[in-house]
Amino acid sequence: MPELPEVETVRRGLQRQTTGFTVGRVQVLRQRAIASPVEPGAFEAALLHCRLAGWQRRGKYLLGELLQGAQPAGWWGVHLRMTGQFLWLSDDRPACSHTRVRIWNRGGEELRFVDTRSFGQMWWVPVGVPVEQVITGLQRLGPEPFSAGFNANYLRQRLRGSRRPIKAALLDQALVAGVGNIYADEALFAAGIRPHTASGTVGLARLERLRQALVEVLDTSIGAGGTTFSDFRDLTGTNGNYGGQALVYRRGGQPCRTCGTSIRREKLGGRSSHWCPRCQH
Repeated sequence: MPELPEVETVRRGLQRQTTGFTVGRVQVLRQRAIASPVEPGAFEAALLHCRLAGWQRRGKYLLGELLQGAQPAGWWGVHLRMTGQFLWLSDDRPACSHTRVRIWNRGGEELRFVDTRSFGQMWWVPVGVPVEQVITGLQRLGPEPFSAGFNANYLRQRLRGSRRPIKAALLDQALVAGVGNIYADEALFAAGIRPHTASGTVGLARLERLRQALVEVLDTSIGAGGTTFSDFRDLTGTNGNYGGQALVYRRGGQPCRTCGTSIRREKLGGRSSHWCPRCQH
């Protein structure tokens, strides 16, 4: 599943490619791709003739600001889920069987949403309605990793007394938004913390080291355009380059690039965890 760096890469691509894009035609090919409104035809009508003023990201959600002329026309929300991707097409190309939504501008250029597993969702949020009221998953999100609110004191307060493994805590979107399996493993390695460590036992100094490691890992991956380890593709159909830089993720049985010890791979809370028994303690 795309994580924060992949979604941020898509946001930047959409920002570059579609800011000022005026919708000339919308076609919903799979009803379940539209979470709100209930009727796909209402979604199509809501976006028609709107101009995209820009894109924001919240956790793994994308939010496109819509205008009708100079007036607000609501928000277009998107969650890629496991395999959702946008493609920008300047020529008329037949839709593949996994195409879910097609949106053209007045010049005939197309923004196409393709989703193999069909878990991705879209929403239209009307003017005057809080975005969180329609896209309810936003209500459960913790702070962004790059925000001032995500700091060691915040982590200590939220994790105090918890026996939950620190890896599981990092995957909790209510604790920190946008982090998934890949970057949790990489951040814990960079911070020198074993994934099994009880969250409530991690001291303030180590929590600060973990926060800093997470920010650095995410920032590096954004710069690399995401990772090759997921089904993620950017608007050109290209996946990212971070996979070659990963120090532990999907390197089970291989030597640690720091100390040479064999990287372990274990199931933790139903998810694969990768860690170095010497570098992480």
